Amino acid sequence: MKNSGCSDFQQTNRRSRRDILRVGSLAGVGLTLGNVYRVEAAQKWFDSKEGTAKSVIQIILPGGIAAQESWNPQPESPLEYRGPFGFVKTKIPGVILSELMPEQAKIADKMCVVRSVVGNIPDHGLATYNMITGQKPSQAIKHPSVGAVVNHEFGPRNGLPGYIGVPTVENLPGGGTGYLSDKYGAFGVGGDPAQGDSFQVRDLSLPNGVDIGAFDDRKAIRQLVNDQFRKLESNPAALETMDSYYQQAYTMISSEAVRNAFDMSQEPENMKERYGMGKFLERGTYGKSFGSEAGGRMLLARRLVEAGARFVSLTYAGWDTHVQLREVYQTQMPAFDHAIAALINDLDERGMLDSTLIWVAHEFGRTPKVNASAGRDHWSRVFSMAMAGGGLNRGQFYGSVDATSSAPANDPVPLHDLHSTIYKLIGINSQKELMAPGDRPIEIVNEGKPVEALIA
Repeated sequence: MKNSGCSDFQQTNRRSRRDILRVGSLAGVGLTLGNVYRVEAAQKWFDSKEGTAKSVIQIILPGGIAAQESWNPQPESPLEYRGPFGFVKTKIPGVILSELMPEQAKIADKMCVVRSVVGNIPDHGLATYNMITGQKPSQAIKHPSVGAVVNHEFGPRNGLPGYIGVPTVENLPGGGTGYLSDKYGAFGVGGDPAQGDSFQVRDLSLPNGVDIGAFDDRKAIRQLVNDQFRKLESNPAALETMDSYYQQAYTMISSEAVRNAFDMSQEPENMKERYGMGKFLERGTYGKSFGSEAGGRMLLARRLVEAGARFVSLTYAGWDTHVQLREVYQTQMPAFDHAIAALINDLDERGMLDSTLIWVAHEFGRTPKVNASAGRDHWSRVFSMAMAGGGLNRGQFYGSVDATSSAPANDPVPLHDLHSTIYKLIGINSQKELMAPGDRPIEIVNEGKPVEALIA
């Protein structure tokens, strides 16, 4: 399908990624920071304790979703604002969704959608950074992503990395660790679960000719060498960071439970079909399967959080629709709608929805008026964001917009307040200060306050 995105969106998505966990090649990982100290006297400190959201599945839709064609259609608006699609009713009286979201309409009573999110950055890269970190971009400092902060505060669980990218997230602006140590970065799985049973996680198996006994021997020898280096190094931070990479790699490779969590072949075929894998082909009867991309990635995310992963971030498709909005949405939205509804229902049936936060993140919305190229341009003044589970209210559609979707009409939610709400659900006080280089304490989210009306 022809790329309809603008040049800065395409540039944002071409940035190189960092491979931060590679057994046998970790010596090539560069460090950007030295030690990070916590100076309690000058630092706001709050203990982080697991909240209702024990795990997070962050679904990133790069490019910016139009609320008018998704979670907040405006059928009474003038035609040039209304857009090309109709609407579908939900179980909730008075609440409608785009006609392209029939599956979400069926489970709207399990979702929490904020229809009045307020941003102020219309640039893809800068707005993506703002969305993923909860902080506005700065020339002076780089901030950590939400996933990196969660990993910093809670760390790995059940042998799984505390922050996992599917396939990777560190190529996105703000997707890295910022001023935190690189050891808190996302483990990118490398492969794409859209491949189904042939999907493989990079470096999750031992090299040919190396059995588990030899593997353990090498680990013991390496520990002896590192202990000696520590005695000689005046600043052992770099070695300690590398140690964390190796330790995580050893744990993952030696754990059958971890390997099984990534093994898509263990899912029954009917479950893969439920998520849409193999369906929603790009050209109707041939071409790539958007169902496998959306469904495969969300199904892997479910497997990972079920096994204990704390924060899984995945991406799906591209939504920078300056032209051909109808064609892009008709091609990409059905697979997303099908997969996310399956994910929400699946988690609910397993008793995991109330402890797993699903957060659909995108950098901004689209202009109120359809442009001359049958698309919508960037619009950050108000947009919608869908979530579910993790301690949020069920069946809540919060906030409203004016008649042309130009501005909030009621209950505006600034982006920093949305991030503070997410952090509270996870169990982190967003006013807590983490220490940046130069003993500089920085709040996790500036000025943000949780929106209590969203929390169950």
